Amino acid sequence: MKIYFNRKHLFKEIDYPDRYLKKNLFKTVSVIFCVIIGFLILLKPFEVNTSEQKVNYIIICCLHALLPAVILYFYFTSLNYLRDKDSENKGWSLISEYAHISISLLFTGIVSFLIRDLIYFNPNNWTWHYLWEEVRNCFVAGILLYFFMRMAIFYFESKKDISLIFQFTPLDLKSENALIYIKTQVKQDDFTLDLNDLLFAKADGNYIEIATRNNNQLNIALKRISLTQFESQLLPNRNFFRCHRAFLVNMRYIKNVTGNSQGYILSFDHTVDQVPVSRAHLVSFNALYQELLLTQTTRPSY
Repeated sequence: MKIYFNRKHLFKEIDYPDRYLKKNLFKTVSVIFCVIIGFLILLKPFEVNTSEQKVNYIIICCLHALLPAVILYFYFTSLNYLRDKDSENKGWSLISEYAHISISLLFTGIVSFLIRDLIYFNPNNWTWHYLWEEVRNCFVAGILLYFFMRMAIFYFESKKDISLIFQFTPLDLKSENALIYIKTQVKQDDFTLDLNDLLFAKADGNYIEIATRNNNQLNIALKRISLTQFESQLLPNRNFFRCHRAFLVNMRYIKNVTGNSQGYILSFDHTVDQVPVSRAHLVSFNALYQELLLTQTTRPSY
């Protein structure tokens, strides 16, 4: 039987998981510690000769549960720090996650090997055999724990009720004095932009792609400016929303919204290109839409 494997899914850019964010990291590693210690005490998955133990089995279980929790905490704390320093390059995908989890498991296996003398009486503690055994055990248990936790996260997230715009009415909010001057990283690349023509902007490293509509014609221009810098110059205008790490959208040009509690997809009349709204921005997107819709309906007519 031929097995189909979609490699593109592994490399597709996704949002950085909430569980690894600084505000949630301690809770994440605490759950990992509790699950591991319960697993080790109840099931005793790895057989060890009792006569070789220097300390009580419960203490050994605590050490083996604490190690991965501490290593994961400091590993992702360091990773979060590096990601914060490089604010424009925060790409994340499934392959990135699997790679970082594998590195964490490797570190855990090596440290578990290094503390064997503290736990066991065994003249052969410092051998390649036990190094391989500790690393192997960490990968076997770690992979099982990882997929168990991913299924649990999926279950609980699927029960969350994030309000979804089922009936989206396109907005019609033109900006007055819409012609603005955008300052870039290099003065000679500064440019003038009519905000009423802007559909969306997409990050491309230290550049952005700007999609504009002029006489029903779509134009794409590459500008030497980061999306964050570009967004800061549009802040006074409520029509624009940073809906994703890599996208900023003009709310008045959105023609259709599809999706669910995991994210939206925005469509436009003037292009087949679509813009995502990440899960982290759903509530803010809905709130801004309702605010702009109310502004539009209460605006006096002349």
